[in-house]
Amino acid sequence: MRLLFVGDIVGKGGREAVTAFVPALRREYGCDLCVANAENSAGGSGITRRCLVELSGAGVDVCTSGDHVWDQREFVHDVGRLTQILRPANVHPGQPGRGYGLFTGSNGRTVGVICLLGRTFMNGLADCPFQAADRIVTEMRQVTPFILVDIHAEATSEKIALGRYLDGRVTAVLGTHTHVPTADETIFPNGTAFQCDVGMVGSRESVLGRDLAPVLQRFSTGMPARFTVADHHIRLHATVVTVNDYGRATAIERVVRDLD
Repeated sequence: MRLLFVGDIVGKGGREAVTAFVPALRREYGCDLCVANAENSAGGSGITRRCLVELSGAGVDVCTSGDHVWDQREFVHDVGRLTQILRPANVHPGQPGRGYGLFTGSNGRTVGVICLLGRTFMNGLADCPFQAADRIVTEMRQVTPFILVDIHAEATSEKIALGRYLDGRVTAVLGTHTHVPTADETIFPNGTAFQCDVGMVGSRESVLGRDLAPVLQRFSTGMPARFTVADHHIRLHATVVTVNDYGRATAIERVVRDLD
């Protein structure tokens, strides 16, 4: 079994790259399920129903999110009717939507997907991701050994700690949020695939997917600037995890594709 995980999708250019590459990547690697982080897919900040429909049509089975999940106001009312999107599982239970779910791959196998939000250097609104993972993983393992965790966090230490904490209990722990892919892909001793950050689907001529000029102005002068999304020279970062029949990872590979 193979799982395809696509990094943070940024804006229209990111969605176009997903449409261009995901179907081919699924065929090339024989992927049975595709998960993508979509929290920046709508204009670079937040998610909309229209974006999710577009991504689903491109071959993305499950969309995870993060701290920008509610940036588009109308999404609060849409999320409860959309089965393919996960908001962070370790936020207040009164928030709409769900933070984890069971999905069926093209091979007929059930895969659990969990979305967690880190706390270190983040907005402080999340509960402990370790405790949430304990509870959810215990529940999921009664149904399936195939479990993928998206840890949307800033600190590499927090991500590594969670990966080590869950080693042997989940198939993969893959990081998002920083938009910068890390070259630390590995398989931990008990069979959990790990990568601190998968990266993004956004402009390689940008600062984290935003146009250069306003970001440079902000950093160099300290003056406010409106950060606009760069929709040119799009690069897709993704990761493919190969899994055995017992839910343990046997291989992990970074994937990079340029749209133009």
